[in-house]
Amino acid sequence: MIIDGEDFHLDLLFYHRNLKRLVAVELKLGKFEAQHKGQMELYLKWLDKYEKRKGEQSPIDLILCAESRREQVELLEMHKDGIMVVEYWTELPPKKELEKKIHHLFIEAKERIERKKVLEG
Repeated sequence: MIIDGEDFHLDLLFYHRNLKRLVAVELKLGKFEAQHKGQMELYLKWLDKYEKRKGEQSPIDLILCAESRREQVELLEMHKDGIMVVEYWTELPPKKELEKKIHHLFIEAKERIERKKVLEG
């Protein structure tokens, strides 16, 4: 992408036939950083303006990073902008550690749902 004379490089770009939209994927080696949101918003707006075709939905983005920093992602409300952040693993942890992590993620998700219910009243 060339924006204001500068080259920008998206890591991966796919088209999802059933969703009828472009799916941008950005790969990050380290932890999620809040500034990634601005970068991806720029890419999504460019794709929406120059690459989206008639009948397609607006593009969405997936940021793959070593650590997602859930609270930052939640506070930035990235899902509202079509941006999802997920962690990747280069190798699976031991079974007990994996079970513990899945259990922890389940509890976090349950707490988020409960907080949302309370806020919605």
